[in-house]
Amino acid sequence: MKPFNPSESKPPNNHEANHLRHRHQSKFEQQVREKSRRKVQARREGDRTIWSGLGLFGMVGWSVMLPTLLGIALGIWIDKRFPSPYSWTLMLLFVGIVLGCWNAWYWIQREQRH
Repeated sequence: MKPFNPSESKPPNNHEANHLRHRHQSKFEQQVREKSRRKVQARREGDRTIWSGLGLFGMVGWSVMLPTLLGIALGIWIDKRFPSPYSWTLMLLFVGIVLGCWNAWYWIQREQRH
């Protein structure tokens, strides 16, 4: 194997070197911009503690669970009062879940705007 001799190596192309340097700088600038944007956003939103996160989690849970349980209760009542070949409990369970998910989506969207 031949030892490395810098005088025999090809000098770097200035255009390529400038392109690589520019690409590195723009990547660095992009990272700095992103960190700055996140800092500004965090300052605007204030301190979101774990309790506010748990509160939102609880709100989402209740907003899904309550319509679901109401649908089940109403479905059981209808099934007992008016027997039919179709299960009102299952149908209203599905309706309750759909309404609950829509309600949870609404609360999350509202929370993200504020």
